[in-house]
Amino acid sequence: MSTRWQKFLLATAGLAGLTGGAYYLLTRRPLPQKQGRLYLHGLHEPAEIITDRYGVPHIYAENEDDLYFAQGYVHAQDRLWQMEFNRRLTSGRLSEIFGPIALETDRFCRRLGMHRSSAMTLSHLSPHNRRVLEAYTHGINAFIEQKRLPIEFTLLRLKMTAWTPDDTIQWAKMMGWNLGGNWETEIIRARLIARLGLEKAAQLEAGYDPNHPLIIPPGMAYQGLNLDLLEQYEHIKELSGFGPMGGSNNWVVDGTMSTTGAPILCNDPHLGQAAPSIWYECHLVAGDIDVIGASFPGCPGVVIGHNQHIAWGVTNAISDVQDLYIEKFNPHNPHQYEYQGHWEEAQVVREEIIVRGQKEPVIEEVRITRHGPIITTLHEETPLALRWTGLEQCHIISAVQKLNRASDWNSFLNALRDWDVPPQNFVYADQDGNIGYIMAGTIPIRGQGQSLVPMPGWTGEFEWTGFIPFEELPQTFNPPQHFIVTANNRVVDDSYPYYITNEWLNGYRAQRIRDLLTSKARLTLNDMAAIQADYYSLPATEIVPHMLQLAGETPLEKTALDTLRSWDYMLAPDSIGASIYTTFLRKLEWIVLSTLIGDDEDLLRSYMGSGATALITTNGYASRSKPLLIRLLKDRDNSWFAQSAIPNGPSSWDTALKKALTATVEELRDLLGNDVTSWRYGRIHYMTYGHPLGNIKLLNKFFNRGPYPVGGDIDTINMGATLPTRPYETITVPSYRQIINLANLPGSLSGHAPGQSGHPASKHYADFIDMWLHVEHHPMLAEREAIEAQQEGTLHLLPKQG
Repeated sequence: MSTRWQKFLLATAGLAGLTGGAYYLLTRRPLPQKQGRLYLHGLHEPAEIITDRYGVPHIYAENEDDLYFAQGYVHAQDRLWQMEFNRRLTSGRLSEIFGPIALETDRFCRRLGMHRSSAMTLSHLSPHNRRVLEAYTHGINAFIEQKRLPIEFTLLRLKMTAWTPDDTIQWAKMMGWNLGGNWETEIIRARLIARLGLEKAAQLEAGYDPNHPLIIPPGMAYQGLNLDLLEQYEHIKELSGFGPMGGSNNWVVDGTMSTTGAPILCNDPHLGQAAPSIWYECHLVAGDIDVIGASFPGCPGVVIGHNQHIAWGVTNAISDVQDLYIEKFNPHNPHQYEYQGHWEEAQVVREEIIVRGQKEPVIEEVRITRHGPIITTLHEETPLALRWTGLEQCHIISAVQKLNRASDWNSFLNALRDWDVPPQNFVYADQDGNIGYIMAGTIPIRGQGQSLVPMPGWTGEFEWTGFIPFEELPQTFNPPQHFIVTANNRVVDDSYPYYITNEWLNGYRAQRIRDLLTSKARLTLNDMAAIQADYYSLPATEIVPHMLQLAGETPLEKTALDTLRSWDYMLAPDSIGASIYTTFLRKLEWIVLSTLIGDDEDLLRSYMGSGATALITTNGYASRSKPLLIRLLKDRDNSWFAQSAIPNGPSSWDTALKKALTATVEELRDLLGNDVTSWRYGRIHYMTYGHPLGNIKLLNKFFNRGPYPVGGDIDTINMGATLPTRPYETITVPSYRQIINLANLPGSLSGHAPGQSGHPASKHYADFIDMWLHVEHHPMLAEREAIEAQQEGTLHLLPKQG
């Protein structure tokens, strides 16, 4: 977070004069109640919450309404600040507490309109799903009414208003927004075309056959596209806790490949790490519901996990569910836009944004066309409308309810008919020994096949004509190879009749998982944990041999190359070779790509995966240049440098490699000293669990945890992704891990970090970190006897009369 955010938070919280005594009193406020009795309005029958020694609540209720009431209460008790922050973010209301510093983010969110869309979604919910949401909401408000608010509310002098079902739907949409977005890559691609022309821009499409043309509508120009939009978008991703990339791994093997004779299913979603964690583990039991796994605070149910019959895990499908349209507005009437030769009236919404410290609200006039909201401002040169499936539908609440009850493949598929946003790769296993996969989600069919750049909105030629039918989404059941792997890689080949995306992530993680799964005749749970912990870099095996062709011009360069000769390609925190390789890769990418892109550093960083400024995180281009670089290294065609856009740039690959090695050794020497044996990767590759208020120096140690040395990069199974603008700060890691043992469900394993609690003074605020760093798991306690044997306390919720 930027310095200006830090200063403003300090002023907002009024912390400059916080005394040690007051600080102590704030931190010792009562923590969530884990035992005893509570009488609450809204309950129909008694419910029990048994919290185990890992801080995981096991909720037992007599009926579904009380079950979700209790889950809402537990989520609020442990994570209310996180939930409040998230609902303000999605609805564009951060300025009410942070003032002008948050205004541009709020303006963007108001234009996007997830709050407007959520109200529409709520009105279309089935009676059952509405009842679930209302019960969950009543539970949250039952805690709020007790007025035992977390410390953040006191520091920010913030009052808590009642939770509403709209707030839950908004957060569900935010999940879809962060995991289903590709419109920012359309802007970057358009900027590349504007600067380089079609031919050179096509050369940078690493995942696209260079012999195929980049199809651009005739007559389109992309000058004047707004870079600030990317900053606002990426800032939202950072603040929401989802962070960048949105990658993940999941895999499942059937009983022929396991020592247990039954399937084993594994999953580790890759998201940004923060304090508190984006995940919250819980166990829900009522009637025919008995499900355990990871939930999102603010939403009912379990998103990833298992019940007594099936298990499932998810990865992001990286599907193209967003399109940008350039609209032509009437120069004489800014509320009219052209469509097929006629003027149409835009819907105009007047949004009032309350800004702390200002007497008058800021008015944001939002124009909405047939394609969606104009996400650029009224005065910007190019008006861009966003069409996104998440603004038109959101049935995830229904999908999760059905998923938690599913008992076989057919009921699993039936549940996922309602999973629309964001599209996800689901792997499946059941106690009968079956395994399966489906890409679930609403994916548009386009009249022109695909959309890689902003399209003209006035012609009618680039409309969506429907959605891929559920029965025709990619899926398989009990495949002949006996296992399934997904890692955000390409799912289908060119014979698949529908366009999904051209922006799959690299296939390195998927290939490495496949290699490890097929390296043994039978796999154990320990083998699965070892795969989740794997730091092996497949790209390094292709890049390092080119490095080793260099002789080295100084003793330090020679020592660095000697180190690489014995390196095992593991990006472990204590590895020296990992430091040399990752730094060299970053230097070489910059040299090679700037040859084509030139001195436009913002565009270059965007292409390499960075957001528009140091404030933000990443975009969908992250790491996609690596296959391109490897292909260029194999070709060693010096014509790449023939018309270099950089004065005095390298004229050959030999020169480029030498310059990259020299720059690598100079940087590591300056950072870590002249002793190469001290160049451990963890010294330049670390992670902090950061809290928004932890950016204030006075509160840093109280709210934040770390930094911790970590390994990996964006292409290792055990991911540890960074950015070119923040090369030492790890921003995306496995945020939750699970290993589900279908032979013995109570023997399943899970874990996330930093901990279950959102209260910094709680022992469960950061107690999972050490386990997470060592890729260790805790048992997913699912049987009452085992739960009671390891309980921390039992809280009885009782109906309050009157």
